[in-house]
Amino acid sequence: MSEGADDLARPFPPAHDFRPGPLLLQGQDYFFRSDDASLDFQERMHRADLVDEGDGDPTPCVLVLARAADMEMNELSLALAERDIRMVRIDADRCLEVALTVYTDNPLIEFERWLLRPILVWRRHFDITALPVDPTTVHGAYVREQWRAVSGWLSGRTDWEQINPVRSSSHLDRLTQLRDAAAFGLRVPRTTVTTLPGRNRPGGDNCIVKTAGHHLLEPEPGALRGLFPRPLDIRRSTEGREPAPVLVQQYLEADHEIRAFVVGERVIAYRVDKLDPAQLWVDPDSVVVERVELPSDLITKLLALCRYWRLDVAAVDLLAVRGEHVFLEVNVNCDWRWFEHRAQDGAVSAAVHSWVAERFEYLSAAAPLPGWSR
Repeated sequence: MSEGADDLARPFPPAHDFRPGPLLLQGQDYFFRSDDASLDFQERMHRADLVDEGDGDPTPCVLVLARAADMEMNELSLALAERDIRMVRIDADRCLEVALTVYTDNPLIEFERWLLRPILVWRRHFDITALPVDPTTVHGAYVREQWRAVSGWLSGRTDWEQINPVRSSSHLDRLTQLRDAAAFGLRVPRTTVTTLPGRNRPGGDNCIVKTAGHHLLEPEPGALRGLFPRPLDIRRSTEGREPAPVLVQQYLEADHEIRAFVVGERVIAYRVDKLDPAQLWVDPDSVVVERVELPSDLITKLLALCRYWRLDVAAVDLLAVRGEHVFLEVNVNCDWRWFEHRAQDGAVSAAVHSWVAERFEYLSAAAPLPGWSR
């Protein structure tokens, strides 16, 4: 009897042997421990009393909601200091002891001993799961809920300017992204949302499984695990039922990938050559990255799409498939230093630093603070 026929003659294995857990948790070895030590230049200078505190009036500032390991914001802090622009950050992984008062009738905050007037607010990696509390306790659940509500309010207030305003970008789940990208004339892969991935074949051929949420899971504060796209193995998933919906997407054989950073009205793109969807995380040294120029009609579509989504700084992932570009997703909390390092290029950092500083200076001059008193 042939090997295949012999397999068919065997008893069907029990479900727990056949399906060892959710597909996206199988074979994912990526693990990253996020450091909660601050490297922010401005924070260190101000805490050491090495900066003139001014005349007591509110200091205009850029307010960032992030986490300590956000190196892009560490670089931004230094770049803004060179332009004499104050930057203050509230990091999710070290915010439990912060002295913070937010005024509701004026666009002002008291942060530690400083009175500040946020001109620009940028929420990036301020994830509630990063708070160093146990969410299974009453105390931990309480702390998470309060910060969830207040951080959402801070990043949604309309009396100061938001970068990538949450009120417009919070809806940008991957399915909304695909729908809107198609409406703007971009090709997108056929996609299904399902708890039965083995029974769906969008496109009728090979498929990959993707998370419907974040690419990183943080079950313990600071401990991040990857949920990366993986090929759908029909032999292991025809009868399996996932505990939560996943995305099953048409697999397209690509010449290479593109990571396009949109900064204001600029698009800075990098070609990414890799052998596996998860290679960028699990084996980054083998990924080849180089700066490329995109066709003008593609740039026009990407800029129009980001204007529609009200995104000021974002990264768009695309596939290059036989001369055509296919939209995969937009990353609002995008990181760019790794791509610059691999390509030996600093264009995105320079563009972001200039855009934030110029936007701050324009808004600071255009909107004087109304009269107020403590």
